[in-house]
Amino acid sequence: MPDAVGPSASPVPVNQTPSAASARSLWRRIDRGDLARTLFVAACALAVTLGVTWPWPAAPAAAVVGLVVGCWPITVEAFEDVRHRRMSMELSMLIAIAAAAAIGEWGTALVITAFVLAAEILEDLSMDRGRDALTDLMSFLPETVLVRRGGRIAETALAEVAASDTVVVPPGGLVPVDGTVVAGGSAVDQSRITGEPLPVDLGVGDEVFAGSVNQVGALEVRAERVGAESSYGRIVAAVARAQSSEPPVQRWADRLAAALVYLALIGAALTYVVTRDLTATISVVVVAGACGIAAGTPLAALASIARIARSGAFVKDGAHLEALSTVDTVVFDKTGTLTAGTPAVVGIRPVAGVDAEDLLDRAAAAEVYSEHPLGQAVVAHARGLGRQVEPGRDFAYLPGRGVTAEVDGRCIAAGSRALVPGAPEAAAGPGATTVRADPGATTAVHVGVDGEYAGTILLADPLRDTAKAAVAALHRSGLRTMIITGDQEAAARAVAAELGIDEVRAGLLPEEKLAAIDAERAAGHRLAMVGDGVNDAPALARAQVGIAMGSGTEIARESSDVVLISSDLNDLVGTVRVARRARRIVMFNFAGTIAVDLVGIGLAACGLLSPVTAALIHVGSETAFILNSARLIPGRRAGGGGGAGEGWER
Repeated sequence: MPDAVGPSASPVPVNQTPSAASARSLWRRIDRGDLARTLFVAACALAVTLGVTWPWPAAPAAAVVGLVVGCWPITVEAFEDVRHRRMSMELSMLIAIAAAAAIGEWGTALVITAFVLAAEILEDLSMDRGRDALTDLMSFLPETVLVRRGGRIAETALAEVAASDTVVVPPGGLVPVDGTVVAGGSAVDQSRITGEPLPVDLGVGDEVFAGSVNQVGALEVRAERVGAESSYGRIVAAVARAQSSEPPVQRWADRLAAALVYLALIGAALTYVVTRDLTATISVVVVAGACGIAAGTPLAALASIARIARSGAFVKDGAHLEALSTVDTVVFDKTGTLTAGTPAVVGIRPVAGVDAEDLLDRAAAAEVYSEHPLGQAVVAHARGLGRQVEPGRDFAYLPGRGVTAEVDGRCIAAGSRALVPGAPEAAAGPGATTVRADPGATTAVHVGVDGEYAGTILLADPLRDTAKAAVAALHRSGLRTMIITGDQEAAARAVAAELGIDEVRAGLLPEEKLAAIDAERAAGHRLAMVGDGVNDAPALARAQVGIAMGSGTEIARESSDVVLISSDLNDLVGTVRVARRARRIVMFNFAGTIAVDLVGIGLAACGLLSPVTAALIHVGSETAFILNSARLIPGRRAGGGGGAGEGWER
């Protein structure tokens, strides 16, 4: 039997605290060569400071060797920057170090070098954590799985599993494919895919996602989407794109970093011309630090995409994350987005003398063999109430009218008024039993018994459970909401009224949806469009950010920039919040870096900062801004949940 826990699971020993495990993990991440080089330079700086000047006081061997060893990686990076005609912090620091050494400030030169090397280690650690938060997704699934073929269970490579294969998932095992449970029942941890923190009970007929962890019972899952087509595969593809993409704000960060370096060099030149003070001149160059924005910006993007992926959605590119942080309007399609997209029973209205449960039982028995969505909804509702539904005899389907069948020796008809004589145009009466009061138009399935009208079952497309709370949360965030739909005006406005949506445009063809999106953009609005169908694809592509429901069509998912895997609208709210938080952090880093550099350059030019103090300010501000971005990295929860061995904060 294959190992039930994926290769990324590394549980913390029971006698070891999470903080101790985190410290051990941090130690393993540090490049030993970089650490040894930094410690060697620090030791050389200490020796020079203590007066070790052998063999020449003007050029101590400890200082010369320390600078050669420490400045080698800085020189390599600076040379590459010069070759590509760009200014960088490495180049400015190298100039400052060389200037300090040239005037005999060997201790200062070594201290600056040690600080630069230490800052590089911190930057690498932070970026590695941001990347790992994404890439550990890619190593989570098992390499082999159990597949039932021809009545036998065989261990098979995951890459060889095909759609329609039946995969056996033992207790504690990982679900390797998207599919439907065909046998067994269990509680499943889907937190890696949907963000839902609690296990979900699954049984026959329920959908399950790749990357979920089976907790207790055994499951047999019919594979429907495997490999790159599965929810997990799509996340992995998004990870690859996210790690290779460069959002526009990153280009701004790089340009601002270069501008700050130029400013420091110009300030240093002016300081020397005015004061002739080489120490103050060096301090001006040293104090200016732009690595906080140059490194903190991509770290914020990577960490945000990782956090969003843990919450049940994935962003296909860093540029889309940035665009999402600036939207002021969220536009919804109605059917399949705000509503479930499938009919459900919302009311049962029997005539006087007929029991509502008997009416439902007879209609469901007649509809068992029906392939019509309305008939399937009636059967599903009856079974959902625990009713025993046995198929009737002599089933007949009459296109456009409904079905007939013999149930317990009686002729049952279920369908339109054309099939059931005596059915009213609007079903109403004192015997009505309301299952759920949903807004919008309802569809009536009239039921006749032996040629007599017996009552009506009302169906509607119910609202998603999370729609109202999600819309309210978007409003609290200051976002405007709209519905753009091809559905009827009355139904769309009823849904909008129930959910509190601001504006409605209904009865639109796909090209008219595009025109509505264009009109909103022309009015200066920045739009996120949320949809699920083929007819939504053009609008999803035209909006600044297209967001597809995971349960939607393939073309909608391909046309979108963000996919809500679980189709939970609360995940939309969480995604917008993370995008906005990332933008606030990046903007804070921008403003903070500019402020620290301008004040630091001014103080250094006035001779109020020594080179060592300037280096401390440089490294300290850089560390603060990188760690500010690192706050977005999703953190591990102690104890891990279920069989996963680890969990993630939202």
